[in-house]
Formats: sequence, C-alpha cells, structure tokens
Amino acid sequence: MDRFENLARDYSQAPWRKQLQVIALFLLIVVLIALVAGVYLSISARTTAVGRDIQSMQGNIKTYDREIEDMQSQLARILSSSQMETRAENLGFIQVPTDEILYLSVPGYVERKAVVLAPTSERTVARAIAMPPEYTESIFEWLARQAVDWYAVLTEEQR
Repeated sequence: MDRFENLARDYSQAPWRKQLQVIALFLLIVVLIALVAGVYLSISARTTAVGRDIQSMQGNIKTYDREIEDMQSQLARILSSSQMETRAENLGFIQVPTDEILYLSVPGYVERKAVVLAPTSERTVARAIAMPPEYTESIFEWLARQAVDWYAVLTEEQR
C-alpha cells in the first residue's frame, strides 16, 4: 500500500505533469475549435456554391423563357392569315368563289351533335341554382332544430 501512496505522491508533486495537462487541455480546445471552424467553412462554401448554381440556373430559365416567347411570336407571325395567304398564292393556289364550292356527301357519316354548354331556358338555370335546404341552413338553425328534436325525444321517454 505504501508503494501506491508513494507513487501518487510523486506523481502529484511533479510540476511538469501539471503543466503538461494544462497544455494538453489547451491544445484539445484549440483542435476542437479548429475542427468546428473547418466544418463551418466547408458547409458555408458548399452553400455558396449551390447558391451560385441556383442563380445560374434561374438565369438560364429566363433565357429559355425569352427564347420560347420569341419562337411563339415567330410561329404566330408565320401562321397569320396574311402570311398563309401569301404562301398559298406562291404555291399556285387560288381563292375559290363561293358559288363554285362543291360539297360531297359521305355515306355512313353521322354528323356530331353540337355541344351545348349553357342552359337553354331561364327555368333550367333557376332549377340548377336552387339548392336543397340542408345546404342553406345555418349552424344555429341546425343546432336549434337538433335541440328541439332532442327535447321531443326526452319528453316522450318520460311519459
């Protein structure tokens, strides 16, 4: 037992060991701070790079949108009636007078019925707008009706 006490006493009396512990603790703290700073800088750099990529892509999107709009305007100009008429005349087509138009009847062809999107009379509109009373009743009216029904059930049970 004396041997362990002597060893502990010798160890605690060596001043260079205490200094070494303080230096090691200080270096550990410095290394941890450097590690945290390195991770922070790495994440910050990645975030900045991604931000620049996003800005570049947004610029590309705007450029592509302008190109699409330009192409749409060119297509509209090409498909305009005056341009189509000019191209047709250059290809040798002529405008046919109305009295020279010949319509052909095709056997077995059934004409499609016209699609009616609006009601034909005001009565149909009124019937379509009319809603059932369940959907026009307020919450207070519904609660009052429920209370009356509940009261009627209770009074019938007491008889």
